[in-house]
Amino acid sequence: MKIVHIITRLILGGAQENTLITCKLLAERGHDVTLITGPAIGPEGELFNQTKNQKYNVIVIPKMIRAICPLYDTISYYQIRKHLKRLEPDVVHTHSAKAGILGRFAAHNIQKSKGVPVIVHTIHGLAFHRHQSKWLNRFYIAIEKSAAKRTDFFIMVADAMTTQATAVGIGKAEQFVTAYSAIEEDDFLEPIPQERRKGFRRKYEIGEDAIVLVTIARLFMLKGHKYIIESAKELSKRFEKCVWLFVGDGNLAEHFKKQVRQLGLAEKIKFTGLLPPSQIPLAIQSSDILVHCSLREGLARTLPQAMLCGRPAISFDVDGAREVVNENTGRLIEPKNVEQLTAACAELIEDEGLRKKLGEQGRESVKEKFSPEKMVDTIEAVYKKLLMSS
Repeated sequence: MKIVHIITRLILGGAQENTLITCKLLAERGHDVTLITGPAIGPEGELFNQTKNQKYNVIVIPKMIRAICPLYDTISYYQIRKHLKRLEPDVVHTHSAKAGILGRFAAHNIQKSKGVPVIVHTIHGLAFHRHQSKWLNRFYIAIEKSAAKRTDFFIMVADAMTTQATAVGIGKAEQFVTAYSAIEEDDFLEPIPQERRKGFRRKYEIGEDAIVLVTIARLFMLKGHKYIIESAKELSKRFEKCVWLFVGDGNLAEHFKKQVRQLGLAEKIKFTGLLPPSQIPLAIQSSDILVHCSLREGLARTLPQAMLCGRPAISFDVDGAREVVNENTGRLIEPKNVEQLTAACAELIEDEGLRKKLGEQGRESVKEKFSPEKMVDTIEAVYKKLLMSS
C-alpha cells in the first residue's frame, strides 16, 4: 500500500512516538510510506532526528504549527493537498488536532474526485475536556464533528477515547477500534546494570537507599505536578528517605522550582529537565514508584512504560488510565484528591514487597498489549479492510 501519515510536529510526546513506530514498521513490512509534518518547534524537545536513515520519506510543511493561525493554516492546507495529489496514496492517516483537521479536509477534497484515498485518523487525546470553557469545547467539538464526516475510520489509543468521542456525536461506534500506543518494549524490559542506576542517582544527588517517586511529564498546566508537591509536603515529614524526581521541562518549570525552594523541599524534589527518550528507561529503573497526576490524557505512555520496568504506578483516574492501572498494578485515585494521593504513596513507600508484587503483575499485564507489532497489525488490518470495501 502507498500510505501517507500526517502529524503537526515531531516534539517529544506519545502521539509522536506512536506515529514514528507506525511509519517505521509499515515501511519495514514493504509499504510505501511518507510522513508529512510541521517543524519540531517547542520547549518539549524534538524527535525529528529519529526519522533519519529510515525506510520512509519525510516532507516538512514549514507553516504547519500547533497554534491556530488562519494564514499559516490555509498555506499548510494547500501544501498538504498538493503533496497528496502528487503522491496519490491509498491511505491518508492523520494524527493530532491541527494535522488531523488540515490533513483530513485535504484528503477528502481528493477523495471526492478520485475515490481514494481512504482516510484514517488516530485520536491520541481529545481537544475538548472539562478543564476549559464550555464555549471552547463547543468550538472544538464542532470542528471534530465536521472532520469526522470526512473520516472513514478512527484508531483510538484507549477505549475511553471512543466513549468520549461518540458521546458528543463524533463518528459512529462501528468506525472505531482501539490500538494501544506502542512502546519499544525491549528498552524497558531489559534490566539496566546497577552501576548505571547508581550513577543516575548520584547525578541528581539521590542516595542509594532513597525511595524515589518519579514523574515523567511536561512541566505544564493540567499535568498535575502541584498535587504531587502538595502530597510531598506531608510525606517528606513521615518518610525521611523519600525523594521525588520530576523528569521533563515546560513553561512552568521555574514556577515549580521556586515553589519547591520556598517550601524547603529542594533536597527532596529534584528536577532533571529534558531527558532524551533513550534515558527514560534509566530514569524509571532508577526509581521505585511512578506517580502520574495529569488531569487529561488519552492514555499516558509513562504508565505502561513504568510497568514494563517492573515499577508500580499511581495515577489519577482520568481517560484511559484505568485500562492499565488497577489494584493489581498500582493505585488509581480520584483526580485532584491530595489525601488519596498521599495515602496511596505512603502505602507503597512503606511496603517494598507490595511494590515488587505490583510491578511484576504490571509487567505481565502490558507486555503484549503495548507491543509495536500488535499496534501495527491492528492498523494494517484497518487499511486493508477499508481498501477492500472502497
